[in-house]
Amino acid sequence: MSGIYARRIAVLAASAALAATTGLLTAPTAQAAMPTPVAASTARTYLSQLTVSAEGSSSGYSRDKFPHWITQSGACNTREVVLKRDGTGVVQDSSCAATSGSWYSEYDGATWTAAADLDIDHMVPLAEAWRSGASGWTTAQRQSFANDLTRPQLIAVTDNVNQSKSDQDPGEWLPSRVAYRCTYARAWVHVKHYYGLSVDTTEKSALQSVLNGC
Repeated sequence: MSGIYARRIAVLAASAALAATTGLLTAPTAQAAMPTPVAASTARTYLSQLTVSAEGSSSGYSRDKFPHWITQSGACNTREVVLKRDGTGVVQDSSCAATSGSWYSEYDGATWTAAADLDIDHMVPLAEAWRSGASGWTTAQRQSFANDLTRPQLIAVTDNVNQSKSDQDPGEWLPSRVAYRCTYARAWVHVKHYYGLSVDTTEKSALQSVLNGC
């Protein structure tokens, strides 16, 4: 009797394992995303700690002073790593270029199936960082900032939306998708706080307004 019972348990366990495996194979793939920014409460604290000063000059700024899309591993550069991370079912060729996949743009709610339709946005734009303190950094520090995969600084979004944002701060531009503004403000403050960048009064006011509604 005990042998039959044991065999029944084994059959049930095998069936459960098969069902679990089948579920894993048929379940939709969850989309990855940029690193989660600090909570709204922490962001409010961080914002209160940031230096408030008039925005600096763009004099001397060049994107070349922020070496970006550096090699991360093998043939993959930072852009390709983010495209793979932020997409669903992304297929890459031998040179690491995304040949197919699906991407949801958090800024405007659009979905794209061609990597060419996506830009990798720097949450805190390079020129904005330059005017907020990065002009005094070393090239190595600026390179780390421009390729930061650890903080919520890089995200794949609709290309023309990223271009409309340009180098504007939250006092001048926020995502049209209102549901994402809280995450956006949390990420912006997280990055600025980590890198010790300043905020201007209009920027700080806009961030406070968003974070108070989170």
